[in-house]
Amino acid sequence: MSVLTLRLAGPLQAWGASARFARRTTESAPTKSGVIGMLAAARGMDRGDDEALARLAVLRFAVRIDQPGTRVRDFQTAHHADTGKSMPLSERYYLADAVFVAAVEGEDPLLDEVDAALHRPVHAPFLGRRSCPPAHPVRLSLHRGTDLTKALRAEPWQAAAWYRRQRRRDATVSLTVLREARPDEPGADLLRDQPLSFAAEHRRHALRPVVTTTVEVANPSARVVPAHDPFAALEEESA
Repeated sequence: MSVLTLRLAGPLQAWGASARFARRTTESAPTKSGVIGMLAAARGMDRGDDEALARLAVLRFAVRIDQPGTRVRDFQTAHHADTGKSMPLSERYYLADAVFVAAVEGEDPLLDEVDAALHRPVHAPFLGRRSCPPAHPVRLSLHRGTDLTKALRAEPWQAAAWYRRQRRRDATVSLTVLREARPDEPGADLLRDQPLSFAAEHRRHALRPVVTTTVEVANPSARVVPAHDPFAALEEESA
């Protein structure tokens, strides 16, 4: 088994598990259906190809919250292309300045195919909606012979430098991980984001068990101030 890690960072992200008429919300972290959809697009998979989707959907999924971001709301208007009439006012929610590390675990041959697709994607990746491009290449690393937790513990903290400086007194940071639970694993919650079909006429999702854990990672912005040096402490407080 191997694990492929992805960096999901950009000015705006939107990972909706549901959409009600003109109101489109976002979850606080990337959904499995959203990330699998991004990988399917990179491979050039047809939206209605449920068989190809099923092959990707067996990948176990986890996401680490490196920088939670801020939820923002936007109002949008549109006009019908043919009649010119105004469409209903749309209320859409986004995550601003968020950074996540997503991970998918599976057999080596499948992950090799997905990894190759991310190097040369058929369709450009986006962070939940087409209006949300990533700020960096999404592919991070391919970890061989490991599992989701170990891979996410090994990845460096991906938060922005300004965000890391807020924790500069801490040598390590504890980051929340939302991990797909194994069968019969206790303490799991259920999320309806297991993709069954992306076909426009019948999009379908199933429930998926998720457990919340944490991992400790090093803080590259850590700055240790010697206890016996009061001037260094004052400098640290004014930085």
